[in-house]
Amino acid sequence: MTALLELTDIRRQYLSGGEPVDVLKGVTLSINAGEMVAIVGASGSGKSTLMNILGCLDKPTSGSYKVAGVDVSTLNGDQLAQLRREHFGFIFQRYHLLSHLTAAQNVEIPAIYAGAGRKARQQRARELLERLGLAARVDYSPSQLSGGQQQRVSIARALMNGGQVILADEPTGALDSHSGEEVIATLKQLRDRGHTVIIVTHDPAVAAQAERVIEIRDGEIVSNPPAVAGRAAAKIERTPGEGGWQQFTSGFREAFTMAWLAMAANKMRTLLTMLGIIIGIASVVSIVVVGDAAKQLVLEDIRSIGTNTIDIYPGTDFGDDDPQYQQALKYDDLVAIQKQPWVSSATPALSSNLRVRYANKDVAASANGVSEQYFNVYGMTFSEGGTFNQAQHQGRAQVVVIDDNTRRQLFPDKRNVVGEVILVGNMPATIIGVAQEKQSMFGSSKILRVWLPYSTMSGRVMGQSWLNSITVRVKEGYNSQEAEQQLTRLMSLRHGKKDFFTWNMDGFLQTAERTTRTLQLFLTLVAVISLVVGGIGVMNIMLVSVTERTREIGIRMAVGARASDVLQQFLIEAVLVCLVGGALGIGLSLLIAFTLQLFLPGWQIGFSGLALITAFVCSTATGVLFGWLPARNAARLNPVDALARE
Repeated sequence: MTALLELTDIRRQYLSGGEPVDVLKGVTLSINAGEMVAIVGASGSGKSTLMNILGCLDKPTSGSYKVAGVDVSTLNGDQLAQLRREHFGFIFQRYHLLSHLTAAQNVEIPAIYAGAGRKARQQRARELLERLGLAARVDYSPSQLSGGQQQRVSIARALMNGGQVILADEPTGALDSHSGEEVIATLKQLRDRGHTVIIVTHDPAVAAQAERVIEIRDGEIVSNPPAVAGRAAAKIERTPGEGGWQQFTSGFREAFTMAWLAMAANKMRTLLTMLGIIIGIASVVSIVVVGDAAKQLVLEDIRSIGTNTIDIYPGTDFGDDDPQYQQALKYDDLVAIQKQPWVSSATPALSSNLRVRYANKDVAASANGVSEQYFNVYGMTFSEGGTFNQAQHQGRAQVVVIDDNTRRQLFPDKRNVVGEVILVGNMPATIIGVAQEKQSMFGSSKILRVWLPYSTMSGRVMGQSWLNSITVRVKEGYNSQEAEQQLTRLMSLRHGKKDFFTWNMDGFLQTAERTTRTLQLFLTLVAVISLVVGGIGVMNIMLVSVTERTREIGIRMAVGARASDVLQQFLIEAVLVCLVGGALGIGLSLLIAFTLQLFLPGWQIGFSGLALITAFVCSTATGVLFGWLPARNAARLNPVDALARE
């Protein structure tokens, strides 16, 4: 009969201080299915190393090891994990239960890595615990169980995927005599059902319970009785697995759940890990959102001084006072411009610094001759009265619109000034409106300004027939650059030459937009630095976590976790930490934004979907980037070394 486990000339060598040390020296051994075998020997004799090789937790330096006729040396890491998962069940001296899981959840772990369905494995875990007398303890944590109960949970876990071969390492070493007897009785029952039971022990009383006792000394077998005739192999009960996409999604969900439970079990460490991410995400989102509000405020102020407008001046550029150009702009030019389809409104401008008087008050002001469309061009509103009409313009009416500054200077004690008569220069003019002063972050103008109809300014005040400038407001939806080109062509055709120049307010607006974008980008990059620092913090804490949880990783590998499973779990933990930290960071940024609004009521702070999506993308990317190294380190751990770590 072919042996279930067959070792031929197995040797295992370790390096100690740079020198090779032989732990196993040519071990040859066969174990049949259904046997109950005890491996005994003094401490340091090599019995634990032999068990690790039997359980595929360790690889021999040389020699051949076959499981059911399959040479283990031909299997890769994932295939070895599958072999441990489907054929072996481990019972450890220190139980090796995960403290943050319940008894049932500990039993389920091998089935999770086998891709079993949630309901099926939960049912089987409860059935196994009930069979082992723990029906009332399925939802207890390991700390709530006695040593004997914890060992029975460990046995149930070993049987979860069938446990064709049960490997028990000093299964009674940490138990009292009564609990030890119960464990041995359970192992005998498993033997009777056809399981192959291998016990590694130094206790002669425990070894005497086995059918065959193999003694090992200094890495060599010194006593190896003939193998007992094999019993019929146990009918392996396995939890039915899921297939394809369902198995992938289920595996991801379980890894997510385990990651969440691990985080919940170490709340303070998790919170400290998140702290850097919370600050980083809050900084990024706050700067993006508050920066956008500040940008909009700046641009709104710029628009308030007249955007989407084009000014036309005589000459070749600012400061050009050549007399031949001073009379270049005529009223007929204004009429021609107003007829263009892309023009919303156009107004001429004549200006002069004059004295404005009322009663005994005399102030200097800038007097401007404009059309009735001037206030529309610049989007100005009135606190009192209104602008002049076409009839007043054509009749060169002696009417005037003043600004708030002028009203305060001339009429400090009057609320309503429409109808009052003031002297503009030497011309009496009736006030018909007060233009409302615009509040701007750039500050309000200190210049006193008054506006008269263009015809009045030209004929009654200055005696001038040409215009100082023309301001054109482009219709919404039209490109201001194209409008400027068409305006230049029109005026050049009318004058036969280019004796004027234009100034597009949108160019100033675009410059301001570029400037604010640059500043916002700079501040965002500064905030990203804090996010990177937070990410480094996540990496450091996760590296510490890997060190602290080395034994947990070894347990998972012993029950069948592949390196990719361990990598996935720790990577999910890192991403989950960053996502939760990102959500808390967004909450913090909301608090910052609402607080700012209390102190800065003029700011329109709003959270765009893009800002929130960007925050979560940043969180996820941070988790992946900075969680990869700790996760990879965890996945590369050797199961034997991990299990030996305290």
